[in-house]
Formats: sequence, C-alpha cells, structure tokens
Amino acid sequence: MPREHATARSSHAPFPWGSVLAFGFGVLRLSSRDFWTMTLRELNAAFEGVYGRRTEAPRLADFAAMMAAYPDERFE
Repeated sequence: MPREHATARSSHAPFPWGSVLAFGFGVLRLSSRDFWTMTLRELNAAFEGVYGRRTEAPRLADFAAMMAAYPDERFE
C-alpha cells in the first residue's frame, strides 16, 4: 500500500491496539500465539466475561468528557 494511503485521514477512530494488547496479554495473560489466533468476536466475549456486557451507549456528555481527557494523537 502506498504511504499516502496509509496516512490518509479518516472519520473513523483508529483501532485501539494498545488497549487490546494490554487486555490480551496483561489481563487475560494470553501467549502471543493464542492472542493472534483469536477473532475479534472471541476477544469481545472475553472482555465481556471480565468486565460485563455494556447495556447502553455512553451519554453524549460522558463521551465528550472522555474525548477531551484522552484526545487521539495526530501524526502528520
């Protein structure tokens, strides 16, 4: 993939690899092989098993506060 496509801006948030890796290795204590063979559906089921199922979306005010506290990094 050409470099300009890899850095193009998107309206979608970047995938939270840091959090996913920390959960898989730190919380679940998975081996690299086990982590990388999991599907996202399996990883989500494990997350819900540990933290419970989310019953509703966050309120707009809570979401805005979270985004202000933890803004996405911009790479130029």
